[in-house]
Amino acid sequence: MKTSELIGAALDWAVTRANFEVNYETVWRDCREECNFSTEWAHGGPIIEREKIETWYRVGVHWISRIPGVWEEDGPTQLVSAMRCYVGSKLGNEVDVPEELK
Repeated sequence: MKTSELIGAALDWAVTRANFEVNYETVWRDCREECNFSTEWAHGGPIIEREKIETWYRVGVHWISRIPGVWEEDGPTQLVSAMRCYVGSKLGNEVDVPEELK
């Protein structure tokens, strides 16, 4: 799935994979109901701060997020944009998302 199209559970799964590269499957299984990186600031905010992701709103368009010199993505909300940016910076343009999350 294209990083720029990730949303909802697929995006949260991809953030989990990027954030916990070694044991992401175990982490996702254990925290699936609580891994709301793209909808809850308590979950996604620390990643934005840690990765120094810049975000801004382009009037009439959408949110833009960037890790300077590394990656840039957009999205319908600030958190979606920032989490897409984070996933892209770690996993690239496409992510192999489990079928049940698409």
